[in-house]
Amino acid sequence: MKAVILLSGGLDSSTVLYKALADGYECYAISFDYQQRHKKELHSAVSVAEKAGVAQHQVIEFDLRQWGGSALTDNSIDLPQERSLKEMSQNIPVTYVPARNTIFLSFASAYAETIAAQRVYIGVNALDYSGYPDCRPDYVQAMQEVFRLGTKQGREGNAINIVTPLIDLKKTEIIKLGNQLGVPWELTWSCYSGGDVACGVCDSCRLRLAAFDELGLTDPVEYAVR
Repeated sequence: MKAVILLSGGLDSSTVLYKALADGYECYAISFDYQQRHKKELHSAVSVAEKAGVAQHQVIEFDLRQWGGSALTDNSIDLPQERSLKEMSQNIPVTYVPARNTIFLSFASAYAETIAAQRVYIGVNALDYSGYPDCRPDYVQAMQEVFRLGTKQGREGNAINIVTPLIDLKKTEIIKLGNQLGVPWELTWSCYSGGDVACGVCDSCRLRLAAFDELGLTDPVEYAVR
């Protein structure tokens, strides 16, 4: 059995990769260089994929920077820093990249059908304080219908299933699952900044650090501020 894994190199997607392996799938990982703010996460994706022993890992390149519209693709937009969890939950943040998961899943659908994969795994999470619109259950359900209607495999009654193991989990629960699966946290990268070490103050760092702290665990990734 084959599965395509959307692998960013972060905590969530790395956990999803290891979950797919535990589910018994031969894993084909894809990552995306869309000219985001930094390449650190892509380096982590390569390291995690190698550690996990995936069947194949590809990095797909295209350019969303020309459109901007997000702090992750436009360096003139400041990254949110030192926000509380309450502040993060109030609005969709400037780190939202318009239609990013739709683009990613379109690539994944094409790749999965080409290799006759049964599943596409994606690490979306509806409980994340960022509240991105393309990480929610109704969005995933809609994309599942696209997979069914928009592929030969789907029209023949063998639709590729979108699998979202983390969608209803808290960040602490994701870390617990990752620990059970043996995810190498030290190889992952969640920070929105691209420094030599994680900044510790962007939304992604703060969510990650808060979850490790709540569990009484030490995140092995190096931070400028903890």
